[in-house]
Amino acid sequence: MRIENIIFDFGGVLVDWNPRYLYADYFDNELEMEYFLHHVCTEEWNLEQDRGRPLSEGTRLLQEKYPNFHSLIQLFYDKWEVMLRSDIPETVSLLHQLKEKYKIYGLTNWSAETIPVAFARFPFFSQFDGIVVSGEEKLIKPDKKIFNVLIERYKVKAENTIFIDDNEKNVNAASEIGMYAIRFENPDQLERKLRSLNVI
Repeated sequence: MRIENIIFDFGGVLVDWNPRYLYADYFDNELEMEYFLHHVCTEEWNLEQDRGRPLSEGTRLLQEKYPNFHSLIQLFYDKWEVMLRSDIPETVSLLHQLKEKYKIYGLTNWSAETIPVAFARFPFFSQFDGIVVSGEEKLIKPDKKIFNVLIERYKVKAENTIFIDDNEKNVNAASEIGMYAIRFENPDQLERKLRSLNVI
């Protein structure tokens, strides 16, 4: 296996993003918060903004559907930066190590309207040789079309590429197009896996 490229997912791998960091301050108990995040501001709803739907439109549609949660829904993107707590330093350290030997790319499901916040906050993004953002492409993982956008744009060969993501469906999609795909669990697990492949 001749590796030339490493592709990183962002959320949950390189950056610690979680809506609970925001909403814990607005609910009296955890059960109410979890109900809200599983039934109102759901992952599926947020993914539509990652797919390219304007934040204002996504917010309005959800407020019309759940008027009793109008103000809490408004907070999701008004205070979105609170959800973006920090980078994940151990994974960022691995990224810097890999950058010494390989081309580094990013492939993320992320809104085109909020990704500039992450780019401005975290200096490690300057290490990337190329980044594909779902909200800019109007495509989201695990759709193989977005993988092909990166492959074609940056002349990447799938068979010479490692893909790292915390979502099993995305990992499976990458594997199906010929990449060596790693399901991220934590930085230690990722480092062990990379060492077992003699990549670092």
